[in-house]
Amino acid sequence: MIELRKVNKVYEDGTHVLKDIDLLFESGKINVLIGPSGCGKTTTMRLLNRLTEHTGGEIFIDEKNIADFNPIELRRHMGYVIQSIGLFPHMTIYDNVATVPRLLKWDKSKIDKRVNELLELVNLNPEQYKKRYPSELSGGQQQRIGVARALAAEPATILMDEPFSALDPISRDQLQNELVRLQEDIQKTIIFVTHDMDEALKIADQIILMKDGRVVQKGTPREILTNPANDFVREFIGEERLKTAEPLPSLSNFIDPTIQAIHLSESKESVIKKMMEQQCFTYPLVDETNQFLGQLSLQKIMNESSVHLEDFVDPSVQALTADQDIEDVLEYLEKHKLHSLPVVDNENMFVGMIDMKELFRSVRSVYGKRGGN
Repeated sequence: MIELRKVNKVYEDGTHVLKDIDLLFESGKINVLIGPSGCGKTTTMRLLNRLTEHTGGEIFIDEKNIADFNPIELRRHMGYVIQSIGLFPHMTIYDNVATVPRLLKWDKSKIDKRVNELLELVNLNPEQYKKRYPSELSGGQQQRIGVARALAAEPATILMDEPFSALDPISRDQLQNELVRLQEDIQKTIIFVTHDMDEALKIADQIILMKDGRVVQKGTPREILTNPANDFVREFIGEERLKTAEPLPSLSNFIDPTIQAIHLSESKESVIKKMMEQQCFTYPLVDETNQFLGQLSLQKIMNESSVHLEDFVDPSVQALTADQDIEDVLEYLEKHKLHSLPVVDNENMFVGMIDMKELFRSVRSVYGKRGGN
């Protein structure tokens, strides 16, 4: 976790660049700093690895004040990707990616393995690319190497300073998609600076919008689009984007009340027969008062010898309530790889199942209009 508390930055000429910044960067998320030129977004990012020193307030990484870190050691344990890529032109791709692990005195076999892993992770064949030099690669390929090098020492945090802005639109779009895909695997805390709102909306988990050295608004892309804090935010987002910011519908719109739950008093044989006839292999289980007990899985029923239905409940499936945030529900579905979800009221009474096909159709339509991820 990275936290800024009342952070200020004043240069020797008296220029007050950052003014009482209170900010929490979400762990394991893509945090995008955005705003007009001179707003302080790059300065904020550079404070984190002490390339720039703050002049007031405190910065903490995992509850440790960064003033207590050796700046060189801090930077070696924090990935950094910049706009101009910054690969060493006289070194091979292998040597570029291996730079920090060598400084950390990793043994050669560990470095070899890590370089191969990272090149595969950024979709570049190790045998094809690791002996090449940066000049032999396209701009997009070089930037992939820059990302691989930033990940080499397995840092918890990666700083990215407008890394794709110098690329052509096609390469830029591809690398934005690649970053989102990559983050699903690596789950790093990423601090990403950009001046491009479309880029921010596409890749961010949290957007931090700055102006004149202050944080004006922070939130998810949906929160920023659907509830801009003031006229500056609206103007910066742009009216065309705001017009497409259709809010996600309420989860209550997707409850199918026609699906009947299985009662605890039913026999194992009758439940198997019902599931096979309906071609529905997961069902909610309720007691005699319609209290939700859990979700049954045909696979578990068939594979275990017990005759008691409560023994077949899948503990990973938690019931939803109709007032839950739909984006949280989508994240839950993805995390647990679920294909059906029961819904209960505030007293845990079963009310129906989510119509998954209709839910995804509606959400896809909304995100399609936004042009986001």
